[in-house]
Amino acid sequence: MSTILTPARKAGSLAGFVFQAAPIFWRRMSEDRKRSIKASPLVPRVSTWHGEGVQAAWIGHSAVLINVDGFTILTDPVFSARIGIEVGPFTVGLKRLVYPAMDPLELPVPDLILLSHAHMDHLDRPSLRRLESPRTTVITAAATSDLLRVKRYKAVHELQWGESRQVGPANVRALQVKHWGARTRTDVHRGYNGYLIEAGRYRIIFAGDTAYTDLFREVRTTKPVDLAIMPIGAYDPWIHAHCNPEQALAMANHAGAEFVLPVHHRTFKLSSEPYEEPIERLLAASGSAQERIVVREIGEEFCLK
Repeated sequence: MSTILTPARKAGSLAGFVFQAAPIFWRRMSEDRKRSIKASPLVPRVSTWHGEGVQAAWIGHSAVLINVDGFTILTDPVFSARIGIEVGPFTVGLKRLVYPAMDPLELPVPDLILLSHAHMDHLDRPSLRRLESPRTTVITAAATSDLLRVKRYKAVHELQWGESRQVGPANVRALQVKHWGARTRTDVHRGYNGYLIEAGRYRIIFAGDTAYTDLFREVRTTKPVDLAIMPIGAYDPWIHAHCNPEQALAMANHAGAEFVLPVHHRTFKLSSEPYEEPIERLLAASGSAQERIVVREIGEEFCLK
């Protein structure tokens, strides 16, 4: 999870953050109480999506709704007002800056949910409970399915790096990234993935959370990646576990991506960089090819035919 102050190899989660950095954590919690959550600047018009090509909408943080030729995928769904430790009916943790662009009940039932890792800003159990459906398959990282109520989905599959699973028309391969997977201070056995989705004539990367790595070069083939969903925030000072915008663009370029959909910014205050800085730096890094950066606001949509 992006709020952890421990090195990636030592692992941790919001619980580790509270233990090691209590003054910072509680100051941020106090600041959260004094502000309201802003409405999403845009609302996706999902009802107008058609059954051909690729449509994608940024719901907030790392949650993206994707439609590929009528097959629906949802990445790292987090709809809760707070992320953190569940204490009875309450959650002790960080408050959203902006509400999700859509409520789970407004979404089409996803055919596939992709979970990159168990950090609380990526695997939010209350949100996943609201999305439970016998029509939905979940693909998640190794040793993380115990966090789900697996019998309430059509199927739940754990993937290790390099493993693949066919779900309907989509072949999903787990990619190695540079991050860590522990949800608490002790469960360091949990995995963490990016994913390559190949469905019909389209190839899409969901990078999850990652620091800079050259491993995305392994995705590149003669067939381009149509869309790379890349994290661009929470790098100051956590650059050991999160890439900065320039590095995110470099990794998308390594993979041969045509378009980039930036995520993991504007939703939670996880680090010290200014609110607007990640997208501004990404656009600057893209130079004269800023049209490659296809989504800039929560709720914004992208269409590729």
